[in-house]
Amino acid sequence: MGHITIRQAAYYHPEHVVSNDYYLEHFQSMGKDIKRFLEVMGRDRRYIVNDKDENALTMGLKAAQKALQEANLQGEDMDMIMFASQTPEYTYPTNALLLHRMLQGKHRTITQDSNANCAGMVSAVEQTSRYMQANPSIRYALVVGSDYSSVHCNTDDEITYPNFGDAAAAVILERSSEQSGFIDSLYYTDSEGSENIMFPACGLSNIYHEDITPEQIRIRWTPFDGTVCVNAAVADMKELLSRNGLTTDDISAFCLSQFSLKNIELIQEGLGLTDEKFIYVGDEFGYTATSSPFIAFQRGVEDGRIKRGDYVFFWSVGAGWQIPTMLYQY
Repeated sequence: MGHITIRQAAYYHPEHVVSNDYYLEHFQSMGKDIKRFLEVMGRDRRYIVNDKDENALTMGLKAAQKALQEANLQGEDMDMIMFASQTPEYTYPTNALLLHRMLQGKHRTITQDSNANCAGMVSAVEQTSRYMQANPSIRYALVVGSDYSSVHCNTDDEITYPNFGDAAAAVILERSSEQSGFIDSLYYTDSEGSENIMFPACGLSNIYHEDITPEQIRIRWTPFDGTVCVNAAVADMKELLSRNGLTTDDISAFCLSQFSLKNIELIQEGLGLTDEKFIYVGDEFGYTATSSPFIAFQRGVEDGRIKRGDYVFFWSVGAGWQIPTMLYQY
């Protein structure tokens, strides 16, 4: 069957940086003080698209090109391309198909888009890893996660507008004889709050109605307790450790959703760990949604916190809510 390993990862972000000061002043003019909110979320600055020609597809392309270059591979080497996004530039053709053309992929390539919202890239890597285990003809797979979220936020919404950043990540998976790679995963779904986050808020079939305004199309975020996923996250990590004969001491890094620093701290407390194993980049990148765990992962590789052979947890949470938890040996 072989082992499914992470050959290379990379990320891309726009050059334009927006600091907290802009959002503090913006909402202060509306009589809203969001300073404490930004502290809890762990924000300092974020990269925001300010080029009309940049979008989720172009960012994903740049992340993919970087990953391929660093892996010394070409688009034609990829047997599968998966594009995960909740803000796809197109619904048809698939963004994966467009990426295939841009990367000059071969005919014998599987191309597919996926959307599990902010859990999308963790889910896509997990699903692709399992598919590769079942299909020995797949040697290399490219998984891209990219969201252009800032353009879809209402500027008077203090939860979404100052929270999101724009970025993309790419991961190349490889079938290998190495004794490492994908180990196990779990999903936990609780759909009771499935309408708390909606986009397009009015529903896709309604966006052309004459009485629909842009504000009614953009993300509608109904405030809710964002820590509801923490207990399930802790329980699923403990279950994966137990059934694979590991302990928290064996885990070198936790690459989690960068949505909320507070959630990461609560998961850390629930596992009885200190913060050095938890990689946080949300202060620099903002919340980049689907790509965020893999931006954290690659930053950990770059700064030496993650090395070959290390056990790594990936975890994220998608609107509604659904959490995938995945265990890999890098």
